[in-house]
Amino acid sequence: MKTPALILSLFLLMNLNVSCQSKNKETKTETKKETGKDKEIVVAEFGKILDSLKVKGSILVYDSNKKAYYSNDFTWAKRGNIPASTFKIPNSIIALETGVVKSDSTVFKWNGEKRWMKAWEQDLTLKQAFKVSCVPCYQEIARKVGVKRMKEYLKKLDYNTMVFDTLTIDNFWLEGKSRISQFQQIDFLKRLYFSELPISKRTELIMKDIMIVEKQDDYVLRGKTGLSVDGVKRNGWFVGYLENKDGVYFFATNIEPTKETSQDDFIAVRLNATKAALKNIQKR
Repeated sequence: MKTPALILSLFLLMNLNVSCQSKNKETKTETKKETGKDKEIVVAEFGKILDSLKVKGSILVYDSNKKAYYSNDFTWAKRGNIPASTFKIPNSIIALETGVVKSDSTVFKWNGEKRWMKAWEQDLTLKQAFKVSCVPCYQEIARKVGVKRMKEYLKKLDYNTMVFDTLTIDNFWLEGKSRISQFQQIDFLKRLYFSELPISKRTELIMKDIMIVEKQDDYVLRGKTGLSVDGVKRNGWFVGYLENKDGVYFFATNIEPTKETSQDDFIAVRLNATKAALKNIQKR
């Protein structure tokens, strides 16, 4: 028969072992939670870039290797803005997936009417329409897709912050209540890049081709600009990703003009600000 002292010792030993296992389990969970979260790093230099270009806003860059987001203003980056022509990325995907547009060489016929941009006053292929951001071409796509299919595909793509009905099917990304944040833009681009969207490989490859902005021996820049005008307020986007030997950098720049902004320069500023920020990140 075991003595009381021996029983007590065994009891204490068992409790100590259970306690250690419990603490180890808790520590492991906390570590996993910490390491699984992308870092958010404030970069004052991004703000200086925007100041030098006489605009206000936020540049958001995600380094996929370091699992880190960089921005001058994370509050701005998390608020929603109307997507404007950046919506041409999901709109093109849906057009191809539904068969409304057969390929990137499908032609949109110009009806001869005067348009906002001279570049739109001609027959354009999907690839050309994307490059010159032809609004009438993409309005035609949206009308052909229709409200029901548009909603189904946006839900499928997890692009669920668009608000529209039969009356706004061809302009909901330009005006109204549709909103998307810079973080949501990057999330969508990451899923496109890493083949995580529920779309065909053919559609994915077409999109990655028509999104090319610049291509050199040592890098490829893909993206889409966007510009919305609400009364006198202008809001500009440039979203996409840069691939080079070091990896891939996703970005979403959202800016607004100030009193000092040259309206003629505002369109170019989106690209210039983003390029300057990407150069800054790659020096780190």
